[in-house]
Amino acid sequence: MGAATAAMVTAVVGVLGTLFAPLITSWTAKRRRAEDSRAEEARRRFEERRAAYTAMNRASRHFHTMLKDALHRLRDGVYSDDDRVQVEEARRDYRDRYAEAQMIVPEAVLRSSREVNAVLAAVDATAKRIDRGRAGEGESAEQALLALKTAEPRLTTMRRVMREDLGLPD
Repeated sequence: MGAATAAMVTAVVGVLGTLFAPLITSWTAKRRRAEDSRAEEARRRFEERRAAYTAMNRASRHFHTMLKDALHRLRDGVYSDDDRVQVEEARRDYRDRYAEAQMIVPEAVLRSSREVNAVLAAVDATAKRIDRGRAGEGESAEQALLALKTAEPRLTTMRRVMREDLGLPD
């Protein structure tokens, strides 16, 4: 290759570099922004799930505790209007957190939460029938307390599934 050819190749490479440098810079910046946007979206979704899990775990455990307290009071004949109001508030809060979570959590968490919900809803319905004097055959506060105990391992499983989804080790 002669000096003239080498100079020509160098000039062409220089011109092409000058022409393509802004395009390459723009493409790289665009790619970086897209990656940053994806990372931010993933972080936002993680935070959204974590907040939903925290709220649902708290509300379901609170509702569980309120039901247990209500059943003890029903059994002892000291269930009051204030108790009814507190249980209803806990139930509504739980229902709201459960409904919110249904929109954003994966199916594994929904399956686990449905198992908890089935027990809590059934025991709540039983407690209301007992309170109204319309208990069904074999329904009592003692029986309902035993049924409520089946929620405890389900609550633990639900919390474990939520933590696994968040990538948190036990």
